[in-house]
Amino acid sequence: MDKEIANKIKAGATVRVWERIKEGDKERISKFQGVVLGIKHGREIGATFTVRSVIDGVGVEKIYPFNTPMISKVEIVNSPKKIRRAKLYFLRGLSKKKSREKIGVAA
Repeated sequence: MDKEIANKIKAGATVRVWERIKEGDKERISKFQGVVLGIKHGREIGATFTVRSVIDGVGVEKIYPFNTPMISKVEIVNSPKKIRRAKLYFLRGLSKKKSREKIGVAA
């Protein structure tokens, strides 16, 4: 992943992650879009970021390491102007509409 993209990923940002998935001897690219709940371990080697999305009414969270060859691309869809928390775990209990209001992202 690019260092400039990695520096722009922060809690509350909506990101689209393209990941390589190996199924047997075949490989495909899948995209996952959601809100970044938080970043763990800063920017060191083992740093990760958590992305949450609601798919078919079920909350899905994926944890991605920053330094992995399995991520082909990360695109930042939008980013909030100001966020008051480093970890947005409270979004797990809110609806999609309420969570957008809380983090201040325009629909």
